[in-house]
Amino acid sequence: MTRYGAQFGPDLTFLGVPECDEADPATYADSEVVILGAPFDGGTSNRPGARFGPKALREACYLAMDGSRPSLALGTDGLLDLRVRDAGDVEMFSGDAATSCNALEGVVERVARTGAIPLVLGGDHTITWPDVTGVARAVGWGRVSVIHFDAHADTGDVEFGSLIGHGQPMRRLIESGAARGDRFLQIGLRGYWPGPATLDWMADQGMRSFEMTEIVARGLDEVLTEALRIATDDCDGVFLSVDIDVADPGHAPGTGTPEPGGLTARQLLDAVRRICYEVPVVGMDVVEVSPPYDHADITAMLGNRVVLEALSALARAKRDAAGGTRWDPRRPLLEGRGTSVANFDRTRSDGAT
Repeated sequence: MTRYGAQFGPDLTFLGVPECDEADPATYADSEVVILGAPFDGGTSNRPGARFGPKALREACYLAMDGSRPSLALGTDGLLDLRVRDAGDVEMFSGDAATSCNALEGVVERVARTGAIPLVLGGDHTITWPDVTGVARAVGWGRVSVIHFDAHADTGDVEFGSLIGHGQPMRRLIESGAARGDRFLQIGLRGYWPGPATLDWMADQGMRSFEMTEIVARGLDEVLTEALRIATDDCDGVFLSVDIDVADPGHAPGTGTPEPGGLTARQLLDAVRRICYEVPVVGMDVVEVSPPYDHADITAMLGNRVVLEALSALARAKRDAAGGTRWDPRRPLLEGRGTSVANFDRTRSDGAT
């Protein structure tokens, strides 16, 4: 194997899942999810440090690095019930954004062409440009919708004299045609950027951006229902991009551009779970975790759990599709459990489990 491993620190896989080599597709030919690290923060406009995000996201857990995490809520083990492998980091020099993005795009495309879901650990939000582009080259140009959780729209044009940066990936994706503007859903926007001209451009592309005031007024569930309806209309798959700063800084302080008034950790985890359970996710990234600005690993642990919720929900969707059942979030945790329960049928009469 020619596995590159970790760009910073020891070569750890995500919570101990088996490793693979991104340069050798035979090592992940049967995988359903391939985890990649994108240790790049050369597009950061404020506080740096997201290059250390992949390492933090892989290890931010108080349990053993044993490649197993049974979900209390979903009754699945996202690391065992799916075939998950970790290909390590893509080599990305933060001083050369173009070369780094090209390298990441190639790896993501190679993984996606095997049928596996590339799950990319960032890194700043610049990486979503090559992430979605790579998936679109494999799944279909303009056939992948994007659900984007963020405090910021990331639709700037030229920032700090560059077309490449963490405030511009969504514009680059829409301009290139890799993703359609009218299948681009943004959830959690707030604050004081971007300005009117950029908002006008977004409207002209047909984007649907849910600012926090609307989310509070309507409720997150209703917003998600609308977003999922749009995302699954006339597209072949959904790319989920989670900027950790969509969460309120009280829940995610370790990030480059914190903005007060965001989602709670609970809301974010529930939303990611619902998306990965209900729609055909073909790619995902988690970005903007900056360990140098974190406190007691709060942000890294939330990002780690975002990944776990996604994997657990994908595993549950797989099981329910195979068994003709459906998950019921109202079911009590201990229902049907205990040594005195014999031959318990975990499928309810209405098909729920």
